[in-house]
Amino acid sequence: MVLALGGFAAAAATALMAESLALGIGLAVLAFLAVGAGVGAAGTSLLALLATRVAPNRRAPAATIVWLMMIFGFIVTTALAGRFLDPYAPQRLLAVTGTVCGLAVLLAAAALWRMEPAAPAAEARPAPQSRFRDALAEVWAEPEARRFTIFVFVSMLAYSAQDLILEPFGGQVFGLSLGETTKLASAQHMGVFGGMILAALAGALGGERLGSLRAWTIGGCLASGLALAALAFAGTVGPGFPLRAAYVALGLANGAFAAAAIATMMQLASRGRARREGMRVGLWGAAQAVAFGLGGLAGAAASDLARSLIASPGLAYGAVFAGRRCSSWPPPCLPHASAARPRRQAISARSRHPDPRETLHDDRDLGRGGGGRRAFGRHRGA
Repeated sequence: MVLALGGFAAAAATALMAESLALGIGLAVLAFLAVGAGVGAAGTSLLALLATRVAPNRRAPAATIVWLMMIFGFIVTTALAGRFLDPYAPQRLLAVTGTVCGLAVLLAAAALWRMEPAAPAAEARPAPQSRFRDALAEVWAEPEARRFTIFVFVSMLAYSAQDLILEPFGGQVFGLSLGETTKLASAQHMGVFGGMILAALAGALGGERLGSLRAWTIGGCLASGLALAALAFAGTVGPGFPLRAAYVALGLANGAFAAAAIATMMQLASRGRARREGMRVGLWGAAQAVAFGLGGLAGAAASDLARSLIASPGLAYGAVFAGRRCSSWPPPCLPHASAARPRRQAISARSRHPDPRETLHDDRDLGRGGGGRRAFGRHRGA
């Protein structure tokens, strides 16, 4: 509800700016604060619900399905909204936004109706009783949780830096309308959806060889950097460049990265001495939210600064994308983000819960079929 109200208020702020710039900006600030609060509250609660109410052997595929449905929703809404937004008018913008927000609230209410009372806990165990500060300090003291928190923060900081400037880039450099740039966003989300499906299929069919979480995470980062390099070049070319293909390629890279990161997160959520799934997921959700806000602000500020220093909008956006490309490489904490010791993990729709009694093997032992493999899915040969 908070997210929907924030989204509608943001559309109202856009229309209000034509009458009063100061009032429009003020309403926009409040609207996006509400959007951020709604996304953070709903997203973190959903992840905590998955980590605590879903059986351990189903958490990773459940999280993947949730993310795929979310991306599919992005595809549908942006495609339909882009169609109905042209020709642009403030009243049309408010009508389309209000319809989307209203449908989202109704759908979320229907999906969550009696969800928690009807679903038994995945494992019957008493919740640890302690103060919030002590619980947070205990989770932060875990090396895996701490490294993954840093990884989430760095990766989301880099991702969000380009998210808010992709549509203005299409409008200012390529002369696209609001509806056309919204359709480009839909194409990017289609790429994200395809990247997640590709990563899941590779894990299901290829096992350890093609389904390593670490390999897909690194590969997604590198491919995202290449796609951003193409967008930086597009700024120098202007109209005539295959912009839609570049957006889809960026989406594919981000989708593959997201699939591996989600699988890693759901595996790490239940690890640790006190089994504080909700606290771990909340910590990672907070890191994601803070990084997303800072990254969006940094990306928009960098875009404004570049356009104030460089006369050509294409070259200015190209410089921003080039700088964002340099931050796309895997962060230093990545080799240890999914495990305390380096080892391969596979992505699959059929996951199994790791047995704590198993001995962890490093990469050279995985080809022997040892019992220490912990995977986002059961390998066919395991």
